[in-house]
Amino acid sequence: MGLMMNSSGKVSNSDVIFVRDLKKEFGKFVAVDRISFSVKRGEIFGFLGSNGSGKSTTIRMLCGILTPTSGFGMVANHNIHKEPEKIKKAIGYMSQKFSLYEDLTPVENIRFYLGIYMVPINYWEERIEWVLDFFGLKEACNRPVRELPPGWHQRLALGCALLHKPKILFLDEPTSGVDLITRRHFWNFIGDLAQKGVTIFATTHYMDEAYFCKRIALIDKGEIIAMGSPSFIIRDAGLDPDKATFEDAFIKLVSGRAGK
Repeated sequence: MGLMMNSSGKVSNSDVIFVRDLKKEFGKFVAVDRISFSVKRGEIFGFLGSNGSGKSTTIRMLCGILTPTSGFGMVANHNIHKEPEKIKKAIGYMSQKFSLYEDLTPVENIRFYLGIYMVPINYWEERIEWVLDFFGLKEACNRPVRELPPGWHQRLALGCALLHKPKILFLDEPTSGVDLITRRHFWNFIGDLAQKGVTIFATTHYMDEAYFCKRIALIDKGEIIAMGSPSFIIRDAGLDPDKATFEDAFIKLVSGRAGK
């Protein structure tokens, strides 16, 4: 892994994601407005904000799906302006809609993504078996995905994103629409991945999920308004971490920007 500058402007070989003054405009609308941050190897980094705040636009730029209007960014040592295809091969990406083909079975979806990620065919049987077994999908392997409950969709989508064993995993609101217990199991698994050295970049609008992240960036109307650990952000909002929740801090910080 090459050297990159971190958010303080110093060079660090532990940063696998680095963004400086990143901006995205759609016509006259500014979706993301000159944001800067860095993410270290093996870190769970949360990108939190309300719907329409710029979370998904940011993650799509980092994944090589959208081209930034201006600014600079590196992901897995690849330039997001010049090397989007190399980024796509180096990362795992679980989109907001789970990225699954509803008319296909889990096995057919897995085979599709094995091809997309160019996993050598001699590994396919092993990888298919791993996803079905590890994520508890064997009994549903021949059913169309559209018949599966949301929690099973989520497990299959995550398994597909991990087929090529990426070192960076992007999750765009991965727990949207699933129940509280499934969300908890999901984040426990994400924690295990991070302990094994996988970097996690996750967007969410569920404020309670902040506590699963080592650091968080709060985004509102395309701007980062706070960044740090959950307790740091609570204190930064002028609240007591022992009495206030992260949601309290979010509401206070965002309401203070009303009219901007």
